Amino acid sequence: MTRTALIENLTAMLQDAGFMVSDRCSTRPKSFDIAARRDEELLLVKVLANIDAFDGPTGREMRRLGAYLGGTPLLIGLRSRDEDLKPGVVYFRHGVPVLNPDAALELFVHDVAPLIYAAPGGLYVNIDGDVLADEREERGWSLGRLATELGVSRRTVSKYEDGMNASVEVATRLEEMFDGGLTSPVSVLDGAEDIRDAEPTPEDPEVTPEDEPIVAVLTRVGFEVHPTERAPFNAVSEDTEHADHLLTGHSAFTEAAVKRARIMSSLGHITRTRAVYFVDDATRTSVDDTAIIEREELEDIDDPDEFRDMVGERGAQPDP
Repeated sequence: MTRTALIENLTAMLQDAGFMVSDRCSTRPKSFDIAARRDEELLLVKVLANIDAFDGPTGREMRRLGAYLGGTPLLIGLRSRDEDLKPGVVYFRHGVPVLNPDAALELFVHDVAPLIYAAPGGLYVNIDGDVLADEREERGWSLGRLATELGVSRRTVSKYEDGMNASVEVATRLEEMFDGGLTSPVSVLDGAEDIRDAEPTPEDPEVTPEDEPIVAVLTRVGFEVHPTERAPFNAVSEDTEHADHLLTGHSAFTEAAVKRARIMSSLGHITRTRAVYFVDDATRTSVDDTAIIEREELEDIDDPDEFRDMVGERGAQPDP
């Protein structure tokens, strides 16, 4: 299956599951392909046939964007170099959860979260340690008795009850012993933080010289600017006082700029942000719902409210 077909199929599946889906991000380079929202669930989705093509810089950017926009970065793929991705299993690449299309279908359409995740050494599941301890004590088994039945050490059983996850083989044996009910699903929509090491959000990239004038203006009017490297926009700007976010881009006003502004408009609706594109000279004040502002107009703006009014008059208000 081609990558284009994968994206089309995924878009249709998400729409069937009740998500609003953005236009495809067709600019290059790009850290994600589509954004999708269902109520408060926001996904930033990258689609690759072979997930080994997903590199570290893209993973870091997707995680940053997820933190700024309140969404979950997600990679959908078919295979890695070594094997086809298994349904019902969550993989990871550079801190981003990975599902194959069947696992995505189960999660988003049928509301069945995966129980298994891949990590160095094999496949693992979440064990509910409190339930395991209750079941063991109800049978009157000691830690040593359960360890003997499993063929592991007493210390290992104690770790399971303290929350350490188990291999699929051990989890299967435990559920056979205690008639199921010991495993819990992987929280993919929370970034699967419960099963991977909690890592801080990667730091922002350095501001490029061509971005510095725009960053200076946005900072002056009260925004904290987070530059991007591979998104269809140059930055996500955060107005913490007004709980407002802004997708910003800038370039000469060319056909390529119009295309990017349209993508930003679509993404703005999905991510509930405003979008603004800065240019040197323009023949219009908006592209779809992206506000178009000439750089000269910014020079005399020091009042944050004046800037927000200008963006609001020319672009759309974020969806509630």
